[in-house]
Amino acid sequence: MIIARDLTKTYGSKVAVDGVSFTVEPGRVTGFLGPNGAGKSTTMRMMIGLDRPTSGTVTVGGRNYADVPAPLRSVGALLEARALHPGRSARNHLRWLAASNGIPAKRVDEVLDLVGLTDVADQRVGRFSLGMGQRLGIAVALLGDPPVVVLDEPVNGLDPEGIRWVRNLARELAGQGRTVLVSSHLMSEMALTADHLIVIGRGRVLADCSMAQFITDHAASYVRVRTPRTAEAAELLVRSGLDVDRHGSGVDVELRVQGLDAAGIGDLVGGAGLHLHELTLVQSSLEDAFMTLTASSVEYAAGPVATAGAAR
Repeated sequence: MIIARDLTKTYGSKVAVDGVSFTVEPGRVTGFLGPNGAGKSTTMRMMIGLDRPTSGTVTVGGRNYADVPAPLRSVGALLEARALHPGRSARNHLRWLAASNGIPAKRVDEVLDLVGLTDVADQRVGRFSLGMGQRLGIAVALLGDPPVVVLDEPVNGLDPEGIRWVRNLARELAGQGRTVLVSSHLMSEMALTADHLIVIGRGRVLADCSMAQFITDHAASYVRVRTPRTAEAAELLVRSGLDVDRHGSGVDVELRVQGLDAAGIGDLVGGAGLHLHELTLVQSSLEDAFMTLTASSVEYAAGPVATAGAAR
């Protein structure tokens, strides 16, 4: 497991990470989310010894990363995919990492094939596209076949096939019982990948729960009701103590009901002899929930977009 306890990092007067505590457990994909400047990258850097905590601790498998003799065999990390020598080939980049960590040379070819870089393995990485560089970074993370994998923005620069591949890879690794932590700004992709979420804002933990619980807690949901007898249905539902909002007009009118699940609402309306044309649970997305929770934690907020025809 990855365990952070009261983890704090300051740079002069700026507090980047402020008393963060969490546990990343094996067997599931944990999403690590937060606005720009929230402290995600700093926290991940402290996990693998690139930054020293001002106070507090973060351990991987019960040990500090700096104390691990062959780190790539314990923790695989993708933080800076392009942090490599541009004149070295992908194969040679992996070879020296394997040699320095006591990893068999045959593993180099295995991970090159796994990430789809076999055909370009002898090219200089300085010629690689952003997506190819990401694939090489993932190959480095997997080189030591580690029980813990930490990926920061792993789908950056990848095409749709590559994005799906990373998603399936993360879930497969977790399915093997590994500890998998993934940071991303792509909410739609994270919703398909993560089982559990840790959300931070301004250096503090804002949420630490399952994906389903996070959306339930921080995003509004309602039941859409359409019936030819809208006014009667609305009156019935209000009398039953439910919150009812009417939207639209004419044939497009609908009721948005909160306070009871779809089955219960259907029983109420149907039991009163009113016909139903639609009864649908509408649940907000991970992005909606994330924006709601982090609205007051955004450090870099853009202003409104100028409308067409604005003064020049």
